[in-house]
Parts: sequence; structure tokens; C-alpha cells
Amino acid sequence: MSINGQPPTASLALWAEDNEISAKDLAAAYGDGVKNGIMYGAEEDKVNEGLGEDVEIGQYVAMDCEMVGVGGEEDRSVLARVSIVNYNGAQVYDSFVRPKEFVTDWRTKVSGVSPNNMPTARSFEVVQASVAEILKDNVLVGHAIKNDLDVLMIGHPKKDIRDTSRFIGFRKYASGRTPSLKKLAIEVLGVQIQSGAHSSVEDARATMLLFRRFKQQFDLEHAKRFPQRVRVEGRGAKSGKKGKGKK
Repeated sequence: MSINGQPPTASLALWAEDNEISAKDLAAAYGDGVKNGIMYGAEEDKVNEGLGEDVEIGQYVAMDCEMVGVGGEEDRSVLARVSIVNYNGAQVYDSFVRPKEFVTDWRTKVSGVSPNNMPTARSFEVVQASVAEILKDNVLVGHAIKNDLDVLMIGHPKKDIRDTSRFIGFRKYASGRTPSLKKLAIEVLGVQIQSGAHSSVEDARATMLLFRRFKQQFDLEHAKRFPQRVRVEGRGAKSGKKGKGKK
């Protein structure tokens, strides 16, 4: 495995998966670079880019949202950032979102979002429309994805959702309860995420890798709920849909 020869702009772990490189060999070659973040070439991600230019969206996308608090003592969560990656981990969409209500808790240490991000943030309506268009007719991968869909105020067909928080095979990592994404990243992928402020792009990539590693099991489990409505296959089929940029 060449360290100098850079793989495609996706996460290091996803690239290794594509090239059938074991987690052990990956760790030996890259050491702490793997443990401290699953992204290879993360500097190539374009924060707040909106829809990426000419990126292949494909049939499978993973999404993660960051939220901030409004309402004072109520402490309700509203959308502040949303990120989407494709099957290969490439960034498809990333945007900060301007909350409609006064923010009482930016939760910056966790969310990674601060008032400094707001001058270039997009409106909720613009982001909502862009995300809905990306998700349309695609399989959505997420961790506790209902929370993300709720904060976006959009729906998605249940038959087209793969939720890593609900996958039976992962329950053993949380004594039968719902495991956190951070826990699964450590136990299943052997990588460290969320060591500081969250990155919704990094979290989306980790979620996609979890799904990819157990894709057939996910699909078989899902097929029991939706007979003859799920594809059981090895790789992410390409839909041909590409990003056009900006929004």
C-alpha cells in the first residue's frame, strides 16, 4: 500500500475498504492518522459548499446534521448544519443553516457550529429543498436518522432508509440498547470520531462505512420488513445523478 500515492478524495477507511485492505494493515501503515479521523484528504472537503460540482450522487447517500439550541429553558434543537456523502464517502452536500429563532445555545463544543458560520449560512428553506432533491429516489443511510429528518422537516420512504442505530447486529456493542455512532466507529471500524467538536461530514462518512461493511446483512434484515422491495447486492449502484453546485 502506497502512502505517497494518494487515493480518491473519500475517507481513508472507505478507500481501504474498496481496495480490500484490512483494518490491521491500515493502522500499521497510517498509525494515529487513522485513529484520529477516518478521513483521508479531509482538507479537500469544501465546508459550506452547498451541492458539490459534478459529484456523482449515486443510489446510496449518508446524511448527518448538527443542531443548536433555541427556546431558552425549553432547549429545543434546530438545524444548523447538514452534510451528505455518497457511497464512496465523497462529499455531496454541506451547508450551514441560519436558524429562524434566536439561538440560546450554540453547543459549539459538540456541534462545531458558531455565530461565525452564520454570515454565509443558507436559509432553512433553501437547504431543505436541496436536501429533499438529493434524497429523492435514493437509499438514505444515517444514524438515528429520524432525528435528522425531523429537524429538516422532511420525510423519506421507510423502505429506502438504512439506520445504523437500529441494525440488530450492532446492538451487542451497547448491551442490547441503541449504540452511539462514536461507539460503533471505535468498536466496528477501529477509528476515533467526535473527539472534539463534531463534523457532520465525518459522521456521515463513518455511518456510510458501517453500512457498507454490513450491507448484505442490512439488506436482508430490511427485506424481512419490506418483502420484494429491497435490492440485495454488493456494491452501490450508480444512479447517474450529479451535483450541479452551489445551492
